[in-house]
Amino acid sequence: MTRITVNNLHKEFKIYDRPQDRLYEILTRRQRHKVYHVLSDISFAVPDGQSIGIIGDNGAGKSTLLKMLVGTLQPTSGTIDMQGQVAALLELGAGFHPEFTGRKNIYLNASLLGVPDENIHELEQDIIEFSELGQFIDRPVKTYSSGMYVRLAFSIATMVKPDILVIDEALSVGDMAFQKKCVERMNEFRAQRKTMAFCSHSMFHVQELCDIAIWLDQGKIREIGESDKVVGHYEHFCNSKKVYHSIREDMPDESGTGSDGEAGSEDGATDSAAKTEAKQVQDCRINKLSVRSMDGEDLTSVQALQDIRLTMEVEVLADNIEGNFGFAFMKSSEEPIASFLTTSVEGVEKGPFHKGDTFEVSLVVRNIAMRVGDFYVLGGLADKSGLLWYETKFSKQLHIDANKGVGPLIMESQWSVVREEEKE
Repeated sequence: MTRITVNNLHKEFKIYDRPQDRLYEILTRRQRHKVYHVLSDISFAVPDGQSIGIIGDNGAGKSTLLKMLVGTLQPTSGTIDMQGQVAALLELGAGFHPEFTGRKNIYLNASLLGVPDENIHELEQDIIEFSELGQFIDRPVKTYSSGMYVRLAFSIATMVKPDILVIDEALSVGDMAFQKKCVERMNEFRAQRKTMAFCSHSMFHVQELCDIAIWLDQGKIREIGESDKVVGHYEHFCNSKKVYHSIREDMPDESGTGSDGEAGSEDGATDSAAKTEAKQVQDCRINKLSVRSMDGEDLTSVQALQDIRLTMEVEVLADNIEGNFGFAFMKSSEEPIASFLTTSVEGVEKGPFHKGDTFEVSLVVRNIAMRVGDFYVLGGLADKSGLLWYETKFSKQLHIDANKGVGPLIMESQWSVVREEEKE
């Protein structure tokens, strides 16, 4: 059975230079607009039980496509066939009445999804508990922060158990503890063989959560296929066209943390929510990250083709923690050169660990291939699924001592010259 079928989809918008041009066009029947083609010739199908990821640059048409899938926008031409109940998590506040309380919006949204009132009443408490809104559930949603919006919207969309779940990058505004709950809920959704359409700029999440991926480029499908392959080609495309900025301007502070403040709102609801989120207990933390030679010497510079050991000291802050570890060589905070993850590696101890445990994670990288330049090492701790990162930490800047040659890489190699008579 095919849950989502899209055939020859086109979407265009009329762009007017001035608002009064709309009226002028109606009265004179002379065109006063320009046509902007957002999507052109989009066709794909998603089988029951599979998930599709939609990737591409900003402005590629990803959000427009998702809005048409759920019916909030209508296509200019083409057809969309959605088999089953659809729940969506699109831009913040979509489907919410700002003057209604969170509780009233539960009934409003669930009714729009076709859930009978008696069933909504049964789900109400579960939705409130999952969203962790507490006393704010009876406050108008116009006083909610972006994180509170997402908590309520995701709770409603997943609690009604739809056949198709559509998510548009909304999870990025949630705090880490809630992101973990969302990832677990999405994994449960996939385990139940439900269908999901997921738009995200997190390529790792697209690879892990989606079976198929569509790469949109200027409103057209550039590539469609297995998520691993499509994401790899998209990342290569992004890296090849990226304009490099100053590394020092791009890098976070030494702790690897940033400031994620939320805008204020009425009645102090945002401030109270922020305090609640700040009390979330971190599961693990990285106390120390080091880059050493094989003799144990801390390094500030590295020779090409040198073997090095990456080490991070981990402290466990909660019981029964299972996790994954990762290291990456980074040109900047958003430009990885190479990455190493334990998600698919056998024989690495991954827990469970208990509160108070400390241990050291080490990775030996042989024959560093970089020939010249500067880089950072990023160490990270992830949950059992590998989708949610507890903490990341950057090393100090490391320098590659320049070697003779051309190009950014140098590779271990061996030459031979054999004369014709020596081949016999």
